[in-house]
Amino acid sequence: MTHLPVIAIVVPCYNEEQALPLSVPKMLEMLDELSGLQLASPDSYILLCNDGSRDATWSVIERMHIADRRVKGISLAHNRGHQYVLLAGLMTVRDKCDAAISIDADLQDDPRAIIEMVRKFNKGVEIVYGVRSSRDTDTWFKRTTAHAFYAFQKKMGLETVYDHADYRLMSNRALGLLGQYGESNLFLRGIVPQIGLKSDVVTYAREERVAGESKYPLAKMLSFSIDGITSFSARPMRWIFLTGLVLLVIALLVSVYVFTSYFYSDHISAGWASIMLSIWVLGSLILIAIGVVGEYIGKIFNEVKHRPRYAISDTLWD
Repeated sequence: MTHLPVIAIVVPCYNEEQALPLSVPKMLEMLDELSGLQLASPDSYILLCNDGSRDATWSVIERMHIADRRVKGISLAHNRGHQYVLLAGLMTVRDKCDAAISIDADLQDDPRAIIEMVRKFNKGVEIVYGVRSSRDTDTWFKRTTAHAFYAFQKKMGLETVYDHADYRLMSNRALGLLGQYGESNLFLRGIVPQIGLKSDVVTYAREERVAGESKYPLAKMLSFSIDGITSFSARPMRWIFLTGLVLLVIALLVSVYVFTSYFYSDHISAGWASIMLSIWVLGSLILIAIGVVGEYIGKIFNEVKHRPRYAISDTLWD
C-alpha cells in the first residue's frame, strides 16, 4: 500500500462493564504497536458497539471515549444479538477505515494476532480469519460438540472456516460487499466466506475470559447452530424427502407382508407392540419434519417483512 492503512477494531459488547477496563487498554497498546511498526496509521481506532446492555457498559464506553478519542462507540436501541451488533459496527466503519478487525471484548481471542492480520492485509489479503490453534482450554464436552457442529455444517453444505468464530480482518472492499447481503437471519461465519475475495488464516491460542460470563451457553449455541444451517442450506428439507422415500419403500414391503399373511396365514397375531412402535416412530418423524419445515417458513416470514436489522440510538464519534 502507498499509505499506512487506517485500522478499525470493532468490538461487540453486551454486559461487559467488567471486561472493557481490562481489554480496551490492551487493544490501545496494539494500535500503538501497529503505528510504531509502521503497519497502520496513527489515526486507527476502536469502535465499541453496545448491544442494549443491562449494566453500565455504555457509561464505561462514554468514559473511555472522553479519556482517549481513539475509543469510539455506538449503542443499539435495544438488544439484538451478537451478529447484529457486530454487523452494525462493521457497517458504521466501512467508509471510515481501510480495514476492520472484529474481536470480542472478553479477550479470549489473542489481540496480538492483529499484528499478523494487518501484515497480511498490507500484502494484499482482503479477508484474514483468526483460527484457534487448539481447543485444549475447552472442556471435553464443549470440544466434542464444537467438532460435531463443524462436521454437521459441512454435511449440510455450509461453507465455514474450521475453528473460526468472528475474529477476522476485512478490507473496506470486503465490507462493502458484505453490506450487499440483506438477509435478516444473520450468520456472518457463513456469509463472509461467500464474498470470495483473497483470504488467509492467522492461528492463535485461545485464552480464558478476562472478566464476566460467557454470552453463549449451550442452549444459545444450539440455537445459533440451527440458525446457521437453516440460513444457508436447504439440505435438511431434502433429507426429509429422502427419509420419506425410504419409509415409503418400507411401507410397501410391510404391505406385501400384511396381505400375504392375511390370505395365506391361518393365524394373525394381534401385533399390538409393532403397531404401537410404528405409531410412535412415524409420529416422531412427522413432528421432526414439520419442525424443520417450520424453521424455514419462519425465516421466510422474517425476510419478507424487510424490517431494519438494527437501530443505533447513540453515537460517540469525534
